[in-house]
Parts: sequence; structure tokens; C-alpha cells
Amino acid sequence: MSTVTEATGGAPVRTVRPRGGITRSVRDSLVVAQRNLIRMLRIPEVVIFGLIQPIMFVVLFTYVFGGSINVPGAPVGDAQAYHEFLMAGIFAQTVTFATAGAGAGIADDMHKGLIDRFRSLPMSRGAVLTGRTLADLVQTALTLVVLAVVALLIGWRTHENLAEVLAGFALLLLLGYAFSWIGALIGLTVRTPEAATSGGLIWLFPLTFISNAFVPVNGMPPFLQHVAEWNPFSATVAAVRLLFGNTIEGVPRSVTGAWPMEHPVVASVIWSVLIIVVFRTLAVRKYRSATA
Repeated sequence: MSTVTEATGGAPVRTVRPRGGITRSVRDSLVVAQRNLIRMLRIPEVVIFGLIQPIMFVVLFTYVFGGSINVPGAPVGDAQAYHEFLMAGIFAQTVTFATAGAGAGIADDMHKGLIDRFRSLPMSRGAVLTGRTLADLVQTALTLVVLAVVALLIGWRTHENLAEVLAGFALLLLLGYAFSWIGALIGLTVRTPEAATSGGLIWLFPLTFISNAFVPVNGMPPFLQHVAEWNPFSATVAAVRLLFGNTIEGVPRSVTGAWPMEHPVVASVIWSVLIIVVFRTLAVRKYRSATA
């Protein structure tokens, strides 16, 4: 608190100095995150539909494609081997597909003029976006819990200790949080929530399928092998398989000798942090100038 004297009346006026930048930013971000979580609770169908899609992917890939895809080194027709190979890819795809929801939510707030109202308030510049991405992270964590239960029911198992398994899920959440910033930038750039949903998904399909998520990369053409092994998505999938103990002996860690595949855990962290830094910077800059 500080006291200043007005030139007109000479009466002392007490003014409150704002708190430090970091403290204020954290407080404002948590308030916005709380607002978004309350909104999710009031519209439960959004959460429910978000849970149905990954469950469908697990069931379809397990029971429709699982008997037709042979993992190198595993006995022909061994569905259990493919279950363990598959689940890291499904987990990673689920957290990245949350990008579309993040973008659509921010685009909806833009369309309704809510972002302009937030921007007029005395709050941290990045708090609106940070709060939104934190709320999306909570929803993603809930989705992963449900998906893990479904995977256990169909026979998926981990083979490492609890600390490594939790580290694997932490890497998945870090990747999901990183991609939510890409969604935030898309949501601020497009004009409608529908466009944000389409823009958030159209590039995710090649990203997730040109990877090691669903099939080993050694069956791809040489050019796609290089693309897949330098794909940030592939690094997280490989890291999660390693931490879950779901690696298959007949599947080489790397075909091209790519560094991310040789050091997947470190590469996963580096890729995710790099994405957060770049796209958070771009999203906050866009937020300052974007209008509904």
C-alpha cells in the first residue's frame, strides 16, 4: 500500500500496488482455469463425448485391426503383443486430439466477445490462455484415467515399476499441454469454433499416422521413416512404450538411427518444452491484437 496526494484536492488517496508479475499471473491463470472447469461441469456432454472417441479407437484397433497386424518378433496372430504395442500410440493420440477442443473453446469465447472483456480487465496478459490450457489439461488427465481403465479391461498391461509408469503418463500430459497451445493459437486465428475444430484436426491425422504409433516404421518407405522418427509425436510414443515396458523385442527402436528414437524420453521432453515456448509466445502475442 502507498499513499499519494492529488493535485486538485490535496486529500491523500490510498492506492494498491499490483502484486509481482509471477504471483499475479499464477493467481489470474488459476481463476480462469476454475471458470473453465466449472463450465465443463455444467456442460457434461462435452466431457462425455471427449471420452467416447478414444474408447472407440481402442476397441476398433484392438478387435478390428489387432488380429490382422503382426508386430515383428511376435508370434503371428498374437493380439496381446499388438495390444501392448498399440496403447502408447492411442494414449498419445488422445492427448493431442485435445488440441481441437482447446482451439474451439477459445474461438467460441472470441466469437462471443468474452476475450475482449477479459482483455479489458486488469489481469495478466497470458492468464486467459494459460487458464484455458490448464483446464484442458485437467480434462485430458481425466480422459487418460478412463482410457487406462478400458485398456486394462481389454488386456493391456505395464511391465515396469509404478514410478516409471507415472513418468510415462506425465510425458503424455506434457505433450497434451504443449499441443493445447497450438490449439490456442488456432482458436485465436480463425473466425468460428467450427473452423477451429477443423483446423485443429486436419493436420493431426498425418502427424499421428506418419509415426510409430500404430505400426512399426520399418515397413514404411525410407522417406517416411525419417519423417516418422523425427516426429515429436513419435518421440513421446517411444518414450511411453519404454517407460511402460511395452517395447517389443523384434521392433527396433530406430531404423534410420535418428537421435530422438535413441533417446526417446529426453527427446520427448525437449520437443514438448520447445512447442510450449514457441506456441505460447505466438498465442499470447496474437491474443494482444486479436478481436472478436
